[in-house]
Amino acid sequence: MAQSLAKIYIHGVFSTKNRERVLPGDLASALHHYMGGILRELGCTSVEINTEPDHAHVLFVLSRTKSLSEVIGELKRGSGVWLQGQGPELRGFHWQNGYGAFSVSQSGLDDVRQYIRNQHEHHQKLSFQDELRVMLRKYDIEFDERYVWD
Repeated sequence: MAQSLAKIYIHGVFSTKNRERVLPGDLASALHHYMGGILRELGCTSVEINTEPDHAHVLFVLSRTKSLSEVIGELKRGSGVWLQGQGPELRGFHWQNGYGAFSVSQSGLDDVRQYIRNQHEHHQKLSFQDELRVMLRKYDIEFDERYVWD
């Protein structure tokens, strides 16, 4: 094949440092827009972005020319710098070191989009930590509790 073609959907999940509930709701729309711009600059297509006070969910199409770790790393770096500039209460903002990334099939896309959109309702019943544990088990990803949280 003369051309490289791919469409790989990724559901990325990452928390604020120490899962601190510091992401202000009034900045959510601007933050989501900014994160979408970072993804676009990296050659990725943003599908759905939502944040809660202590974490982010980002559904996107992975670029053919960037690695997953490059994309998530730049997304966290760039959005972290942007957040730090949004006011004195966010000057010390940081995302956690790690992330979760899960593949999404074309047929499952609408379900994941809806799941991301409904984060506020979802977290009335489940903490971010419990949510991530469920996702890791669903995707059969081995993990050690001692190293998942920072």
